[in-house]
Amino acid sequence: MTYEMTAGHPATDRPDRARGERTAPPQHTVLISGASVAGPALAYWLGRYGYRTTVIELAPALRGGGFAVDFRGAAHRVVLERMGVLDAIRRHRTGPGTPMTFIDGQGRDLATLPPEFAAGDVEILRSELARLLHEHSLTPPDGGPAPEYLFGDSLTSLTETADGVHATFERGAPRTFDLVIGADGLHSTVRRLAFAPEERCVSHLGHYFAAWDLPAGAGDLCARPVGYGEPGRLATVGRLPRRAGEPGYTGEAFCVFASEDELPYDRRDIRSQKRVIARAYEGAGWRTPELLDTLWQADDLYFDAISRVDVPHWSTGRIALLGDAAYGATLGGMGTGSAIVGAYVLAGELALAGADHRTAFARYEQKLRPYVTRCQEGGRGAGEFFAPTTQEAIDARNTALNTPSTVTAMLEQGHDVSAAITLEDYPSLVTGPTSTVAPAPSAPAPSAPAPSAPAPRARPRS
Repeated sequence: MTYEMTAGHPATDRPDRARGERTAPPQHTVLISGASVAGPALAYWLGRYGYRTTVIELAPALRGGGFAVDFRGAAHRVVLERMGVLDAIRRHRTGPGTPMTFIDGQGRDLATLPPEFAAGDVEILRSELARLLHEHSLTPPDGGPAPEYLFGDSLTSLTETADGVHATFERGAPRTFDLVIGADGLHSTVRRLAFAPEERCVSHLGHYFAAWDLPAGAGDLCARPVGYGEPGRLATVGRLPRRAGEPGYTGEAFCVFASEDELPYDRRDIRSQKRVIARAYEGAGWRTPELLDTLWQADDLYFDAISRVDVPHWSTGRIALLGDAAYGATLGGMGTGSAIVGAYVLAGELALAGADHRTAFARYEQKLRPYVTRCQEGGRGAGEFFAPTTQEAIDARNTALNTPSTVTAMLEQGHDVSAAITLEDYPSLVTGPTSTVAPAPSAPAPSAPAPSAPAPRARPRS
């Protein structure tokens, strides 16, 4: 079957099988599309279990830019510990965190967003996390094969055969793989080619958000982390202690604005995106006009709709989806933690099932879907929390943030949702005739250089 904008079919679940004493066939090959977070995490685990992986990424190199992401709760921590990267993430954390204050047009304080609300248990720049996971994936333990990374290329078609998936690329020569995994984000190419068009899988949730670094001439805009809101739009500025030593670093902007309708713009044209943002903030008060002046000087910009991904089935034949491509929620849906957990479960189920990918894909979805669906619900209200569409809703949000018991309850709810999954100890279950998969090493992963990337104080939670 050739996958060109066709809908997927369910992976058929099968009765429970005996566990343990299994490993991947020596030459089992997997193509992973996407080298941000989910892709390198999956490549690490599959390499550990003996799979040969190739990771393809549209960008010419690991992406800089972006924003900070966080991990919270026991499930995230357990997976990071078993990977052996938790200590390295803690070393690269953005800092102890600072509160962000909501203000009125005269700069007067209205409410405070506590640092733990935004930063979770540990927070890290998304670009640093991607670099750390990439480096960690290159040295899987127990002599497992290191992944092959192909940057600056993208898939153009996927054709499933009796014993593999034939892939064609924009630049590289065609190749055939045993399995293909789409870990390529909200706007997934694999999902478009093998499952359905994006408009059938991605729902607009009524808001957009943007993040960019402020130029050196921004003056005292970032004197303290603040957020100014009007009905349907929020503009914030702040600084990260982690980036204080970067040459030319001034601070970051983060904006959220409401739009019931989806807005037309070119996702690969930064000026088109800037025009959309500028129109959304015309006539805004406080120092928003100064902030918009910095937008036109920004070299890097992260801009997207707050959306939710819902795919009826995460696999079709030898192709499956992971992370935001399968269950993204853009903002507030714990997408980064869910991607890490998903990579762990998918790789573990593939290793336990050996060559039976249908059983592995079905088990992966069966175990993970209830968990990520609950996590996604956080994304549904994220836009309305940051940029309420009425003054009454803004006042109610501020009142809630000024009530300690309410803030505590919100934090506890987030931890409960992030921990609501039972994880098998796959590394101890998966063994082979020539090697045994040992528990994750306690030594931290290699350090990664700090990139220059926008990471506003009140920013997307993924």
